[in-house]
Amino acid sequence: MYQTIITEIDDGVGILTLNRSERHNALDRTLVAEMTAALRELEADPRVGVVVLSSTGRSFCAGTDPAWVRETIHHTPEGNLQDNRNIARLLATLSGLAKPTIARVQGSAHGIGVGLIAACDIVFATYDASFALNEVKYGLLPAVACPYLIAAIGERHCRYFMLTAERFSGTEAYRIGLVHEMVPGEEQLDEAIGETIDALLRNGPNAMGACKALLRVVAGQPLDETTTEETVQSATVIQSSTEGREGMLALVEKRKPVWAG
Repeated sequence: MYQTIITEIDDGVGILTLNRSERHNALDRTLVAEMTAALRELEADPRVGVVVLSSTGRSFCAGTDPAWVRETIHHTPEGNLQDNRNIARLLATLSGLAKPTIARVQGSAHGIGVGLIAACDIVFATYDASFALNEVKYGLLPAVACPYLIAAIGERHCRYFMLTAERFSGTEAYRIGLVHEMVPGEEQLDEAIGETIDALLRNGPNAMGACKALLRVVAGQPLDETTTEETVQSATVIQSSTEGREGMLALVEKRKPVWAG
């Protein structure tokens, strides 16, 4: 069905795998479109509780494919605008999924590849993973990914790594908050991700979706009456839902909750 990605569903987990290892999984127009479509399909599939973003080969994502860049040199501004909007739509779709997302990072991630990682909720990487926000090196901007990068690592770290375009290690990515957990190799990567998936699938699916929505609204907002009321309203809606009532009953009855579906 897809040319550049592989999708599968395994025991509640939807896996989207970038499959352009010969191009180090660099983004081109087809890959952007297929990833966006696949994410929407996984979002709509009731069998999927968690989405994992992974890739084949030695690199997670080398950024934008030079062949695509070569093509865009001769584009009109309107053509480039549409391409950038499509990339922005991909990142917004990934970040906006109601289901938890996990990035499985091995090898290198450059440019928009780091943006994909920042748009995921949880990130695991191997010790040898490396990263670079290298757009300015080529006279370009990491503009489309910027909101997700600031949310992930903060403006101060963005200033350094966007301006210097220097490569940084998995250890540094962990230190600045881009990566949540580091492991020695890919076998341990899958083990660590599996443990987190097990924990996520025990949680209320609607509550996790509402939690992500709440974070998008509250993050960066002043702690004022409007923000407080937003949290109160969100808590009340979930508490009054079928899922919320089942969770509270399970708590007082000292049993595991049974989620619908």
